[in-house]
Amino acid sequence: MYALIDCNNFYASCERVFQPKLEGKPIVVLSNNDGCIISRSEEAKTLGIPMAAPEFKIRTQLKEQGVHVFSSNYSLYGDMSERVMGIMEQFTPNVEVYSIDEAFLDFTGIAVKDYNDYGQQMCQRVKQWLSLPICVGIAPTKTLAKVANRIAKKFQERTKGVYVIDTEEKRIKALKWIKIEDVWGIGHRMAKKLKAMEVHTAYDFIKPRMAGWIKTTWGVVGLRIKMELEGKPAIGDGAVPEKKKSIATTRSFPKQISDYDLLRERVSTFATVTAEKLRKQQSSCHMVIVMLIADKHKVHNSRYNYSRAITLPFASNSAITINNAALEGFKQIMAEAQGTVFKKAGVIVTELIPQDTLQLDMFMNENPRHQALMKAIDKVNGKNGSRIIRLAAQEKKTWDMKQERLSNRYTTDINEILTVQCR
Repeated sequence: MYALIDCNNFYASCERVFQPKLEGKPIVVLSNNDGCIISRSEEAKTLGIPMAAPEFKIRTQLKEQGVHVFSSNYSLYGDMSERVMGIMEQFTPNVEVYSIDEAFLDFTGIAVKDYNDYGQQMCQRVKQWLSLPICVGIAPTKTLAKVANRIAKKFQERTKGVYVIDTEEKRIKALKWIKIEDVWGIGHRMAKKLKAMEVHTAYDFIKPRMAGWIKTTWGVVGLRIKMELEGKPAIGDGAVPEKKKSIATTRSFPKQISDYDLLRERVSTFATVTAEKLRKQQSSCHMVIVMLIADKHKVHNSRYNYSRAITLPFASNSAITINNAALEGFKQIMAEAQGTVFKKAGVIVTELIPQDTLQLDMFMNENPRHQALMKAIDKVNGKNGSRIIRLAAQEKKTWDMKQERLSNRYTTDINEILTVQCR
């Protein structure tokens, strides 16, 4: 059996943990640079606040309806997520983190007498220890666990946040209930094609008449989804997510920039962060791509997107090597785009290989001291946070974002720890 645990309205719920006065009040959390709404409390949903709406377009509505607005506090959210996942490891060692607020649990080898009771224990422990609400869906496959979780969330009063698909009757009933576009793995375009064939629910999808079409049109991916919905595990059996084939760090600026040194600092910071991500998944890259993007509505010609790809002479995950390559690409772009004002930058690494399969070159290899230095930097930054050790090219900055409504980093910064008044 598998379980999918999902934190309810995660970002908004995290803000409530340390501000209990917001319990029952409408809350929304904004994306980078305070752009769009990316998380809403149930109260905000009831008020009709739309998801992904640009904040500036509904600013008046938010104010009139008394909605509490927060900037994204990723330090807080990331730390709370790790705590949730740590609690889940008390129920099974096989925890596959799917996203910041979701994880799959594999109960293989775990003796569970009552899965509903086990799920209730998960909800209660997370609520008691972290004050965060979660829902749990349990089923024989990951796809069905996703369906069960959606049922648990939709009918929380009846399910108390936990739903288990453990009989054939429950499976068929769930498949008839869930819409085809809500099935995990079926995107918008495929759902549109399926609806044109009178496939409106997951139950319609697994009917015998669909088997041939799924095999010839969609292939292995479609067949795996079908098998999963039929209760036959077909999507992975490991707790380690597949490694990414490329890694990117991109950000929009709070205001448009043309200053060479400021842009250079941001590219350097993005390159360093990308190298850190590479090391975390124990990979190295052969190519570094730098992007600078201008506002297409404000440029005097049709060119607004600039990029350069730099091929490394050897695979690397060293921040020094990747930064040097990124800055070389940056110099080439700036020489071509003189006078252009940019609103966004990014660094992408691709052509990735596992760190333990590096092919050495007879004549040119990376300085062997880089790896020891990167390990030391990762250890210090991991302990102290905020990337306290940086390259000289980063000066004293990281990328700055517009975060006018940022809450405290209660759990990751000693200077912003929760204070309590005793009277």
